Amino acid sequence: MRTAARRPLFTALAGAALCGATLLPGAPTAAATDHQRPAAAPERQLIASSTLGEDRRITLTAVRSAGDGTAATVRLATFVHDGGGWIPEDRVVVGERGGWFWYPLTGSGAVCEFSTSSAGDAPIAVSLLITPSIGCSDVHRFHIENGEIVPG
Repeated sequence: MRTAARRPLFTALAGAALCGATLLPGAPTAAATDHQRPAAAPERQLIASSTLGEDRRITLTAVRSAGDGTAATVRLATFVHDGGGWIPEDRVVVGERGGWFWYPLTGSGAVCEFSTSSAGDAPIAVSLLITPSIGCSDVHRFHIENGEIVPG
């Protein structure tokens, strides 16, 4: 009977002690530390670059997927030179978002084809290594129309 009578008192004291410990000045709380920690930027690696003349640069960048470290997205981006630096012009995803493998993209031989031209509508052709055993992807074709990257 004594044990049953002390149990509610013990539970109340233990609960009060836990609440008091988390409310001490200077004691970190889960909510405070979560909001103070910035999310890590996804890992990126430039896999190809081409400069057309003096005023346009085209890049291919692999961006590692946060949820699946073996997956990646490839971004094709254009930049224009303005004064002292390169300014982003447009950006598109090559293939599907998260549809590439990180390690083949960032290893040697990742770029099977990357051709650019300043002639006409500035055609761009991209073929990347899927895996060493599968080989290269089909060629993804783009062109630049009024500063925008357009498929085809």
